[in-house]
Amino acid sequence: MKLSVPSLYLIGAGPGDPDLITLKAIKALRKAEVVLYDALANESLLDYTPPGCIRQFVGKRYGCHALSQEEINRLILEHAGTYRHIVRLKGGDPFVFGRAMEEISIAKAAGMNIELIPGISSALAVPATQLIPLTCRGINESFWVTTGTTRSGEISADIQWAAQSSATVVILMAMSKLEAIMETFERYDKKDTPVAIIQSGTTAAEKMVIGTVKDIFFKAQYAGISNPAVVVVGEVVKLHPSLLKDELMHRLIPATTG
Repeated sequence: MKLSVPSLYLIGAGPGDPDLITLKAIKALRKAEVVLYDALANESLLDYTPPGCIRQFVGKRYGCHALSQEEINRLILEHAGTYRHIVRLKGGDPFVFGRAMEEISIAKAAGMNIELIPGISSALAVPATQLIPLTCRGINESFWVTTGTTRSGEISADIQWAAQSSATVVILMAMSKLEAIMETFERYDKKDTPVAIIQSGTTAAEKMVIGTVKDIFFKAQYAGISNPAVVVVGEVVKLHPSLLKDELMHRLIPATTG
C-alpha cells in the first residue's frame, strides 16, 4: 500500500458497549488522523485515537442527522486531500444498515485505499446480552434482520414477508412505526407471539420491555421505550430468564444420563 494514497477505514463500533469492539478496529483507531463518528458509536472509543487526531461528530441515527450523507461524503474527500488515515466509525457493523457502500463508492472514485473492519451488530448482540437467542433447536431454524422504516419513512415491505415466517424477526429503526408494524404481524395470526424491545442495549442506559404482538406497543409507551431500540419478535423471547419455565428448559435440553 502506497503511503501517499489516502486510506478510508470503515469501522464497526459495535452495539454500544465500548468493550465490544475488535482489536483490529482499535489498531486502526490508534493510527487515525481523522475520525468521522456516528451517534451510535460510543465516544469513549475516541480515546484510542492519537493526539492531534481530528474527531468530528456526523450524526447518522434515526431522528439524529447532524450531517446529510452527501455532506459526509464531501468531508471524506476533503480530508483525503490532506490526511492519509481517515476513519468512518459507525455503530454496529458498517454493512448492516450502515450506508457503507455509498462511502466506499465515493472513496473508490477518488482513488483511495479502502478497508472495512466488521463490527458486532446490535441485531445480534443486544438480544444475546439479554440471553435471548435468535435461533434455538426445537423452536426455530432461522432469523430475519430487517429495518422497520425505509428511506422515505414508510414501513419496509419486507415486514409483511417476515411476519408470515416462523423465523425470529429482529427489527431495527422500528419505534416510530411500532404500532403499524405490530398490526402487520396481527394480520398473519401472530397476536400472541412474544416480543421484546431493548433500548440502548449493552450500555448502562439499557431498558427492556417484554410483551406480545397485541400489547407491546402499549407496554413500550408506558415504559417510555424509544430509539435506539432493537425489536425481537418470535417464540425465542420466551427463553428470556424472566419468562423461562423449568419444564421448557427440560424439553429443550434433555437430561443427561450417567
